[in-house]
Amino acid sequence: MLSTELPFFIDDPMNDIAVISRETGLTGKQVTAVVALLDQGATIPFIARYRKEKTGSLDEVAITLIRDRYQALGELTARKTAIFKSLDDRQLLTRKLEQAIRAAGTMTVLEDLYEKYRPRRRTRAMAAKEKGLAPLADFLLAQSHKDPAAEAAKYVDSGKGVDTIEHALAGARDIIAETVNEDPKVRSSVRRLFEKQGVLQSRVKKGQDKSGAKFKDYFDWSEPAFKAPSHRTLAMFRGSNEGVLTLHVLVDPEKAISMMERFYLKNHASLCRDQVQTAIQDAYKRLLGKSLEKECFQTLKLAADHQAIKVFTRNLKDLLLSPPLGEKRILAIDPGFRTGCKIVCLDAQGDLQHHGVIFPHTGERAGEQAGRTIVDWVQQYKIAAVAVGNGTAGRETQAFVRGLPLPGFVEIVMVDESGASVYSASDIARQEFPDKDITVRGAVSIGRRLMDPLAELVKIDPKSIGVGQYQHDVDQKQLHQALDDTVKICVNQVGVEVNTASRELLARVAGLNDTIAAGLVRFRRENGPFLTRQSFLQVPRLGPKTFEQAAGFLRIRQGDNPLDASGIHPESYRVVERMARNQGCTPRDLIKNPVRIKQIDPDDYISDTLGMPTLMDILSELVQPGRDPRQPFQAFAFDPSVHKMEDLTPGMRLPGIVTNITAFGAFVDIGVHQDGLVHISQMADRFVKDPSDIVTVRQQVQVRVLDVDVPAKRISLSLKSDPKCRGTVSKNR
Repeated sequence: MLSTELPFFIDDPMNDIAVISRETGLTGKQVTAVVALLDQGATIPFIARYRKEKTGSLDEVAITLIRDRYQALGELTARKTAIFKSLDDRQLLTRKLEQAIRAAGTMTVLEDLYEKYRPRRRTRAMAAKEKGLAPLADFLLAQSHKDPAAEAAKYVDSGKGVDTIEHALAGARDIIAETVNEDPKVRSSVRRLFEKQGVLQSRVKKGQDKSGAKFKDYFDWSEPAFKAPSHRTLAMFRGSNEGVLTLHVLVDPEKAISMMERFYLKNHASLCRDQVQTAIQDAYKRLLGKSLEKECFQTLKLAADHQAIKVFTRNLKDLLLSPPLGEKRILAIDPGFRTGCKIVCLDAQGDLQHHGVIFPHTGERAGEQAGRTIVDWVQQYKIAAVAVGNGTAGRETQAFVRGLPLPGFVEIVMVDESGASVYSASDIARQEFPDKDITVRGAVSIGRRLMDPLAELVKIDPKSIGVGQYQHDVDQKQLHQALDDTVKICVNQVGVEVNTASRELLARVAGLNDTIAAGLVRFRRENGPFLTRQSFLQVPRLGPKTFEQAAGFLRIRQGDNPLDASGIHPESYRVVERMARNQGCTPRDLIKNPVRIKQIDPDDYISDTLGMPTLMDILSELVQPGRDPRQPFQAFAFDPSVHKMEDLTPGMRLPGIVTNITAFGAFVDIGVHQDGLVHISQMADRFVKDPSDIVTVRQQVQVRVLDVDVPAKRISLSLKSDPKCRGTVSKNR
């Protein structure tokens, strides 16, 4: 035993780095640099943007992959440590076992090694061993030419509960069955059979109503388990969790048992062979088959979760980076029929100026009054755009506004209001508008979403935005981490104007949290707008380390130093000042001066801490300081002749907006209050593996109507070409 020698802390960071490097194809130097920076408290956006020399210009995706894999390997190490301690406490740890555990590269291999030694409730094999039948089990496994019955007779002892020869043989078989089940080689071999040939089978439970159930597609369903797409896997798991379906992962039991026999059946002429064979069959049916089926469920769920989270985060990123209209005065309308339309006027910073209710759809006189109100408010508050929510009465309200005598420069835009109701009832909304009801808050959210989708959507739980796939079924911890990463990456890619941003937006900046963000808002309210980035250090709890992480992503457009409006980090200001001196000007003269910037040779400024990647970023920022990476805003209009599903006919070609992307296709809003589905088979005139290769969320597309089922509220659409007109996909994203 090794208790006096055992080091319970067995972490080997260098080995973990080698593993990550091998798996990702990244160099050990890159992985080491990222791990070191993360350990020092650096954030992913900061590392990707301002430490390119150290990482070899790795982007946020690669850095996130390294972080997640490093954490997973840390969990593997922690599990090894716990297993070592458990084995050592029970005096079961041998040098050979220790070496095997240290060499285990995955949690599956590790748990296979531990299976034999895992503390468990009393088993049939344990009971047999207590009766002294372990030597008989060894005798049978040796498969000699001796008679097993004669050998078993030696173990008959009523005092130990072994009354007959068959009792003795049955106990020995129980021991053999457990031995076979716990054999890592056997488990690995049969596991591969499940992975290659396992069939995921779904059946409706007895007594369930089969008419119109939402899981009816899976009442009698089978497909290769490890080839099943994530959305079907999650749908079946949901059906099982709700008590509608029974699920199994099945393989041919004869193949599995035959595979197990190859490890343990030795002598064909042995009289013991039948006993061992019976024990192996029992091992599969009672132990290993059920164990590996459960393991398959876990693996399938993990893979489906990963894919669903990947789809969700990709959709969320596209939505967050939707083109903003910008700082313009907005009249926003939360439409409705009987209860009227709630309207608000916002200034260019999104602050509420005025609000009220109009009734454009409840009679001619009310409509006339509603029209006069909108025209008057547009003139009074110098409105540049009208935002209309796309909920109930949205199309009708948009048509009403388009019919008003508004100035030609006023844009009328339909806005996706998904999640606006969640915001309006949230603590954030109550803090912003404590004396306003939820209808006013919802209209404000619609208007602000047109101005800057990113700034407004960060206030809403991403799961409420409507771009996910089975988001409530996946691992919530993993989902939260992935969504949080996505939001932070988007916020920091765009940058944040510190003097106008909400606390919620500031809290997503690299290095900041809700407390420091609240401190920034409070400081600017009490002391006026920030004039320099250095003044951030006057905010309580915002120390040098936080400043390093956050400063480059916080903008001050009207500040004392023009560089504070750019993405150039304050740590690089001195090199910019040198560049300006060498050009015979000031940094202010250098900014947006392409002639002078072209004369700068970045090689002249390379140092031990400053390399070409950062220098090229600096020059790009000097040309376009604080450039917004989002695409320019482009207005969109639905077909004016289509308002409801009954207006649709197969063959129609219509403009639409992609609202959600799943593994099986894309949902498109064509203006009839019911999104249509472009199935993956209808995405293009070629094979499409991933719908995201064709479209993105909020993308403008031209679709063709394939089929309309009004009672079922189903619309089938296509992006494929047809003989008359070729399907097109707008490149505006």
